[in-house]
Amino acid sequence: MRFSGKLVIIIAVSVTVLLVSNIIAIKPLDFFDLPFNFMGSPSFVVSVSVICFPISYIISDVLTEVYGFHTARGVIWLGFACNLLMVFFFWIGGLIPGAGFWDSQDAYQAILGSTGWLLMGGFVAYMVGEFSNAMVMAVLKNRTRGRHLWLRTISSTFVGQGIDSIIFYIIAFGLSGLWPYSDVFRAMILAWLAKTVYEAAMTPLTYLVVGWLKRTDKMDVYDKARSLNPFGIFGSGNEDSVNAAESARV
Repeated sequence: MRFSGKLVIIIAVSVTVLLVSNIIAIKPLDFFDLPFNFMGSPSFVVSVSVICFPISYIISDVLTEVYGFHTARGVIWLGFACNLLMVFFFWIGGLIPGAGFWDSQDAYQAILGSTGWLLMGGFVAYMVGEFSNAMVMAVLKNRTRGRHLWLRTISSTFVGQGIDSIIFYIIAFGLSGLWPYSDVFRAMILAWLAKTVYEAAMTPLTYLVVGWLKRTDKMDVYDKARSLNPFGIFGSGNEDSVNAAESARV
């Protein structure tokens, strides 16, 4: 498959959003108070990463819808590798002694030296959630014969973000002991709902971007079930995919 300039930009934005989300994820955000108690509290407290992380799922939907699962899979693995590299250099940076006037080591460790539980939660949640999202998107595209894009994007996000939220909050904040489990489960459900609403609100923009990319890049890939293998790299699996845009031109 050819790599257009637009695809390169989309991949760069996807990786950037992932890295930023994982850096800021440790900070809790209190959006507002609900008009009722939800699981014992009216507070709408979630990780601050909710402001940008859903964008990665929107991008995954676009990649799967336009360029196919094999491309989305490659971007997911690329994001994982870049995140791992980032964490490694953060760790090295924390080990190296600072200059004599440096008095912010604790602040550095608090933000960039995330606990092992937080990192593990982020890594596992990202991989399982993103692949679940892309797989649901690809399967529904075949089932709906390319119709009802809104149904595919919202359904795939509901599944993927649900799995992501459950895994991330339990591992990162529950098993680590950072938050009480009552807060963990409340934040997990609220984040799941917030991310799904985020996707639904962005649906008109998703339609515009998908339509534009299909027209300009002449790509509209349908993936066969046997091609939905999460273990692969860019380009593999093309034999199990059909570019409907190219077929229509023949």
